[in-house]
Formats: sequence, C-alpha cells, structure tokens
Amino acid sequence: MLQIETWKRVVIWGLVVLGLLYAMPNAFYSRVEQHNDAVQAIEIQGETPELAAARDGWPSWLPSRLVNLGLDLRGGAHLLAEVKVEDVYADRMDGYWPEIRDALRAARDEVGTIRRQPGPEGELRIKISRPEGMARALEIVRGLARPVVSLTGVGASDIEVSGQGDTITVRLSDAEKQLTDDRTIKQSLEIIRRRVDEVGTREPTIQRQGERRILIQVPGIGSAEELKKLIGTTARLTFHPVVGRSSDPDARAGARQVVYPSLDEEGVYYILEKTPVVRGEDLVDAQPSFDQNGQPAVNFRFNPTGARKFGDYTAENIGSPFAIVLDGEVISAPTIRDHIAGGSGIISGNFTVEESTKLAILLRAGALPAEMVFLEERTIGPELGADSIAAGKTASIVAFSLVLVFMALSYGWFGIVANIALLINVGLIFGLLSMIGATLTLPGIAGIVLTIGMAVDANVLVFERIREELKTARGPARAIERGYEKALSAILDANVTTLITAIILFIMGSGPVRGFAVTLGLGILTSVFTAIFVTRLIIVMWFERRRPKTIEV
Repeated sequence: MLQIETWKRVVIWGLVVLGLLYAMPNAFYSRVEQHNDAVQAIEIQGETPELAAARDGWPSWLPSRLVNLGLDLRGGAHLLAEVKVEDVYADRMDGYWPEIRDALRAARDEVGTIRRQPGPEGELRIKISRPEGMARALEIVRGLARPVVSLTGVGASDIEVSGQGDTITVRLSDAEKQLTDDRTIKQSLEIIRRRVDEVGTREPTIQRQGERRILIQVPGIGSAEELKKLIGTTARLTFHPVVGRSSDPDARAGARQVVYPSLDEEGVYYILEKTPVVRGEDLVDAQPSFDQNGQPAVNFRFNPTGARKFGDYTAENIGSPFAIVLDGEVISAPTIRDHIAGGSGIISGNFTVEESTKLAILLRAGALPAEMVFLEERTIGPELGADSIAAGKTASIVAFSLVLVFMALSYGWFGIVANIALLINVGLIFGLLSMIGATLTLPGIAGIVLTIGMAVDANVLVFERIREELKTARGPARAIERGYEKALSAILDANVTTLITAIILFIMGSGPVRGFAVTLGLGILTSVFTAIFVTRLIIVMWFERRRPKTIEV
C-alpha cells in the first residue's frame, strides 16, 4: 500500500542533494566570487601568489556557480539608447556611388558625363549631361538593384530609382529600409555586448526595446558616464585620401570632400575625400602595442578584402599623405613611403596605455553602425543594492517564519514535515538559479517570497484530503495514500496555470518582470517536486519506522 520503490527514493534524495550542493556556494558568496575571479585572471595573465590564494579559498571539487546579482542588488549603470538608423541609409548610398558611377561611365556615349549632386541624407542624386539618355541611364542603375532577402520583402528590390529632367534619384526601398533597421539594431546589440564583455562585467542585460531602442544594464560598473564612454563611442575607423591642410575650421572643401580636425596638432584641419578607401568594418583584429619610439599605439589587421584595397591604394599613391580618421578626427596623416602589403598597420598618437587599450577594445569589437542617442541614464550605487538585499532578506525571513509557525500549529508533525520540505524547496530554487546562471533582481526576490507562501499550498491540499479520508474510518496508511492520490489533480491544475502565467510574463515582459517570472516559475517546479515527492517520502519513511495505529493531521 504505502510504499515507494528503492530506486525512486535514491532518485528523489539524489536530486535534493544535487540541488542543495549547487545552492551551497551562495552561502559563501564573497569567497566563491573571489575564487571565480582568480581562476579567470590566472587563465588570462598567469598565476601569482595573490591569485593563487584567492583561488584556493574555495575547493575546486565543489560547485562554484553563483546566482548573479542584478543591477538593483549589486549597483551599476542603466542606459536606454535610441539608434539613429538614418545614418546607415546615408552610408549605404555612399557605398552605392562608386558602383553606379563606374556603370554609367561605361555608357558615357549614351548618357554623357555624370556628376553627383548634393541632396538629402540617404538619397543619391546624379546629374547626366545628356538628358535624352535618361531611359538608358535608369535601365543601367536599376540593373544594379538587388532583391530584398526577407519574408516581408519578397519580390522587392533594395533601391528605388527615378529620373526627372537630367537628374537620377536613388534611394533605399521601404522593404530594404525595414530590413536595414532590423539588421542595424541587431548589429548594435552584438557590438555593445562584445564591448561590455571585453571589460569583464558580470551578467549585463542588453536587449532590444521597441523598434529602435536598446536597454543596457551593467551591474558592478562605476557610473552611467563610464558605461557611455565604453559603448557610446562609435569607434568608426576610416582611411581617407588627403586633399590638403588648413588652419581654418571653415575651410572650403570641394564636392564630396570633408574637413576634419587633427587629434594631435591643435589648430590644424585636414581636407579629405569624403568616401574612404578602407573602412573599419574590414578590421579583423586590433591590439594595444608600442610604436618605434616606445609610445603607446594600436596594431591593426585587415581581412583579405580590406588588405587588398589598402595594398592597392598604397601601391598607387606612394608619396601622398593618407589620413587615419577615428570618429571624425584625424589621428594621424602619414605619407605613404612604400607599398604596404599584408593588410596590417599601426595607429600611433598621443595615447596613454589605458587609451590605447580602450581603443583596441573598441576597434576589435567593431564600429557601431549608427550613432546612439541616450534617452535615459541612471547610476545605482552599491549602497542602494546592499539596502535592497537587506530588505529582501528581512521580507523573506519574516514570510518564512510566519509560514513555518502556521504550518506547525495547524498540522502538527505533518506541518513540520511540510516545513522541512519548504527549507529544501528554497535551497532547490537557489540551486537551479545557480545551475542556469540566472540573474537575481529585487523583483526576483519578490518572486521567491511569493513562492514561500505558495509552496505550502500543495501540502495543505494533501493534508486536508488526508483528514477527509481519516473520517471514513480507513486506516492511516490507506488515508495517506488516498490523500496524495486525490489531491494530485488539484495540485497540478493550480500550479500549471500559475506556471503558464509565469511563462507569459517571461516572454512578454522585460527586465524586472522577467526576473520575477524566472524565480516564480522555478519556485513552482520545486514546490510541486517537494510537495508530491519529498514530503511523501519523508512521511513514508516515518510511517515505516513508527507504524502508528492512528494519526492526527
């Protein structure tokens, strides 16, 4: 009757021990955190006595995963940024110009000479000297269009071409703009994630909000301003032909030319060709180093495409200056002395070691495809995080104590069994959070507190059902068995509906809502496990030992 097979007992207690083992490091949070940091540092920079001591502060054979603390518990920086995707439209048109120019030049006899005209950002305007050849020119330009590769843009082209008088107008199609917007946001997310990961922060939250916004939360970083410096720099590296130098910031530049200030030489401005020869997108690596004078610098290396462009240009322009531009400032403008093959070079300037290291990180992570405007920024100090943790502990202890007292007074020995299962339940929640690498936030603590209250519901259903069975004059063993059988459907119904709610909160919510949904969902799983299996096993083991003739619930 009231029996549980040996293999089931082994599995149940094995899962309990495993869960509590994974939860244990959180009871020694600082020591385990120092151990993990030391292990990571030793892999990167080698072993030192201090790092070895920190590593040995926690046994290597024990689990060392911790529940990561969120922004509101550890402190850190919060940013909400909007990506200016219109910048990408203009870059796309600039990239199209050389291809369209070369195609129209091949048909010069029909369309005449061509010249790019000024126009709105994201729009390419080309004037031809023979308006009678407009139909042929439109045919040529439209032939350069590519199909849009997306489910919503089937059959559409990436550009729209129109002509009026002697002017051809080229702009991105609506389908291509939608695809470009999505691609730009995804690329920005990935680059921000790389930049944040490079500095070794723990469990940042980087996610898309709406169509053009990105939420960035980084626990443990000093301030929002520090985070903005890390991710707010576009780090757009380009290499331009130099047209001339000037001391006038308003120097007149020709068509398709720009004026950029020098980073090192105060009061010096360079007039450059607007279209770069090579872009930073062709970079595959950048590392801090030192130049021939022992000054901090950055070594860079191009991919094969960039290396070929870089090599061809330097071979054809020996003796000409060549500007290296970072975010609208000329870092240096060396004269090309020889053909630079191999696709590698060095950026030198008035850098400190820290600046060269940060520049290498930015270049290695890649350039942001568009400028970001920060709409909201907050810095949360570690003191506030400590207050939040203390408040969460207090709430949890009060809720826990009241539930323990209520269960013990209401159900006697069976209530004590439920309390033991509740302690195991909380440990299993932290064990699961550690195993999956989840981040605990203040709403997450609220989810745990709610779980503490909900965890005894299943036991209450079982115990009340056992009471009902005892009134029918059944023996205690049969009453216990029937109590668990009859209460099972109600337990599953109640918890499955709550789990569905938690899943919807996780899918539809963001940030704090997700943190609450994670702890609530895990708490439901562990509550059902402890109520159906752990408490039943404890009661069966007690019943086998005592063999009571009657029981009181």
